[in-house]
Amino acid sequence: MNTKIESFVAISDLVSLMNMASGFLSIIMSVKQDFFLASILMIFSLLFDSIDGWVARKTNRVDEYEFGKNIDSLSDVVSFGVSPAVFLYSFCLTNAPNLEIPTAIVSLFIVICGVLRLTRYNVISNQVKGFIGFPIPGIAVIMAAFYLSGLFNIYIALIIAIIVSIAMICNKSYDKFGNKYLLIINGICLVLVVFQIPLIVYSVNIPALIVLLTSMAYLLINLIRR
Repeated sequence: MNTKIESFVAISDLVSLMNMASGFLSIIMSVKQDFFLASILMIFSLLFDSIDGWVARKTNRVDEYEFGKNIDSLSDVVSFGVSPAVFLYSFCLTNAPNLEIPTAIVSLFIVICGVLRLTRYNVISNQVKGFIGFPIPGIAVIMAAFYLSGLFNIYIALIIAIIVSIAMICNKSYDKFGNKYLLIINGICLVLVVFQIPLIVYSVNIPALIVLLTSMAYLLINLIRR
């Protein structure tokens, strides 16, 4: 067996590493209390995570040892597990220090549930279609969109984080987000948010709000259905 790193890494893995790099930089921005840029970088992580599979298919990736699946999951831990957790905790330290302990617990809960969700996915992905449990990128998207919408509230954010974390490890089946019209709308909204194209009504960023509402709808509809 060839153990050289270059025998494993493909172009799609570099995209996964861009996902991880965006998540890591988001963590740094959260530590520096630049929550706007931290949120934007979480969205960049989502964008890179969304195209790595597409790149793998377009380049006819042959992944005999499932290196790509593992690097994708490890990158997701950073970008969609640790990044939103640090975001919440750093925001709390700056704006609601009285909530430091409960926020630290919730932040740890996000990471634990995220790791459990990704590990289960890696084990069952070859036997099960779709997703079991809420996909982990959702927690980062929801936190980023909530902040960028201009409506962010730490108390509500903690409640949402707990619900999303539980949803990640639940046994509910989540269909892939396949409505092409909603995908197009959300894609446009994400572009507007990333490039800071103003569409604001009463201090509310409408594109970010749309992303938040559609993400929450996807979370709750699948969570409460039988």
